[in-house]
Amino acid sequence: MKKTLVIAMLLSLLAGCATTEQIKQIQDTADKALATANSAASSAGNAQSTANQALDAAKNAQSAADSAQACCNENSAKIDRAFENAMKK
Repeated sequence: MKKTLVIAMLLSLLAGCATTEQIKQIQDTADKALATANSAASSAGNAQSTANQALDAAKNAQSAADSAQACCNENSAKIDRAFENAMKK
């Protein structure tokens, strides 16, 4: 009985083992998946870099717009004062 059980276990182990070709196919699939993941990581890194550049450009544009608005506000105040002075005369 024990011999039959041991033989049955060995046969099931042998039947469950992968062939060299199957292992090669699995390795090829894993290599392709790794290459795809590396490519995706590289693309994500490039996208992050581009996003950071866009953020810097937006900050610069906001700074320029803030400066222009401050200048406009100062000019508007000057014009208002000049108008008020002209009306007093």
